[in-house]
Amino acid sequence: DVQLVESGGGSVQAGGSLRLSCTVSGYHYGAYCIGWFRQAPGKEREGVATIDSDGAATYADSVKGRFTISRDNAKATLYLQMNSLKPEDTAMYYCARDRRSGSYCGDFGYFGQGTQVTVSS
Repeated sequence: DVQLVESGGGSVQAGGSLRLSCTVSGYHYGAYCIGWFRQAPGKEREGVATIDSDGAATYADSVKGRFTISRDNAKATLYLQMNSLKPEDTAMYYCARDRRSGSYCGDFGYFGQGTQVTVSS
């Protein structure tokens, strides 16, 4: 079974930084697109950043220049470095994997349990 376990969330003041991690198991980690999503209370889940099997990354406009996604295939771990955090970044952050192998990043069907990020002003 595919398993994704997030860690690294917490509470931070605006302008601060956090680094999220996601360890995965149950499949060949490097063969799939993987990414981060978030959901704030009362809002729909939104994509934050993705990175495909070739290492190409994409970001939501709201986090460009502040967040960096990376993957360590040897450790089967995904990271999200979040800098210059804003109160509007407050949300539950989820790690997710695409259903299709390769560089396709449009059919995320596996999600972790999430880690909470809270940014105070």
